[in-house]
Amino acid sequence: MDTELLIRAEWIVPMDGCHRILPQHAIAVDKGRISALIPAADYEQINPQTSITLKNHVVMPGLINTHTHAAMSLMRGLADDLPLMNWLQEHIWPAEQQQVNQNFVEDGTRLAIAEMLQSGTTCFNDMYFFPEAAAQVAEKSGIRASIGLIVVEFPSPWAQSTDEYFRKGLEVRDRFRGNPLIRCCFAPHAPYTVNDSTLKRVRTLSDELDLPVHMHLHETEHEIQESLQQYNLRPLQRLQLLQLASPSLLAVHMTQVSDGDLELLADQGVHVVHCPESNLKLASGFCPLDRLLQAGVNVALGTDGAASNNDLDMFAEMRTAALLAKGVSQRADALPALGALEMATINAATALGLEEETGSLQVGKSADLIAVDLGQLQSQPVYDPVSQLVYACGREQVRHVWVAGQHLLSDGHHTRMDVEKLLDDTHAWQQKLQQHHH
Repeated sequence: MDTELLIRAEWIVPMDGCHRILPQHAIAVDKGRISALIPAADYEQINPQTSITLKNHVVMPGLINTHTHAAMSLMRGLADDLPLMNWLQEHIWPAEQQQVNQNFVEDGTRLAIAEMLQSGTTCFNDMYFFPEAAAQVAEKSGIRASIGLIVVEFPSPWAQSTDEYFRKGLEVRDRFRGNPLIRCCFAPHAPYTVNDSTLKRVRTLSDELDLPVHMHLHETEHEIQESLQQYNLRPLQRLQLLQLASPSLLAVHMTQVSDGDLELLADQGVHVVHCPESNLKLASGFCPLDRLLQAGVNVALGTDGAASNNDLDMFAEMRTAALLAKGVSQRADALPALGALEMATINAATALGLEEETGSLQVGKSADLIAVDLGQLQSQPVYDPVSQLVYACGREQVRHVWVAGQHLLSDGHHTRMDVEKLLDDTHAWQQKLQQHHH
């Protein structure tokens, strides 16, 4: 059998729902897609143009960061140790009004993508202003992205009115429509920044264009109380009345979940995106992961923006999710290592409607894959590679990254990104933001 690329590994973790680890296997890649998974005994029958042998490495699907504000990487560490509303209203929103423009989003997104690729993330779901800038940078870097068409009721440097948010958002969608790496989704910011008529419009367009809806939901107790005062409804109930609670909805955070909320999420097939480190840092509350999983809700994992995390490290996020789930539920088996890995791969792809394309290593799917070196001291001995990936590994052990068969990280080095220039641009933004931020 002829193939363009053969990657031989110590272990392949396919994440294909069969809960299996394939020792001494190789993966064949042709025209950007996975053409075969091959045991060592059959290597001789393969005739690859390029072959790479990775001793002590796990090859697995690339990680999917299901909730980011990529450009906010430029605000990493700008306003720490504050509760959400104080952080937003007194620090982040004023900084955005002053500084955010097309260049800010391009440079901030580039910084985020470089960090994500180095950390084994091959796809991210973004929500920020100037989505066309984020999409362009993502396309150029070769990463896969789901680009949020943001909608809020207040003017921003990107759009002045609700109509303009929709008009510009739909232009972005049209522009990237045929792009195999770029998808779009609607991104109404949160229930407290978007009114009913706008949400109805989102729902109509989401149905018409078959686009997911990505939204912060039930992030804090304060949000719930405000909604009860204003609408006499919990935010999720309000979305249900507007017919937005559906398999198209990605509900980000969900730290406040009543029994009624849980039933609604499960019945309507809503996807939840869990961002444990951001929720911990902003002291927003604990997403009851164990209850969600037991109710059959699909839960994906995200880091949130680097301004509230403060990194885009999905390895750390998996570990935090697994440990926190155990602590909150007081059950050591609440989220096993494999479950955490599923949240960062196939569950995430499912939430984004990309499960046919990515999220697992299966023949015919896009070759979005990473190689992680378990041969280092901190991850030896290896009784179970999945356990090591979640509980012992750091993102610096990611050595290779491919997206759609393109080799974007080779032995830890970027193949397409100019890291020196990126650092210079980042320092220039730091100067600007520092001058204005008190």
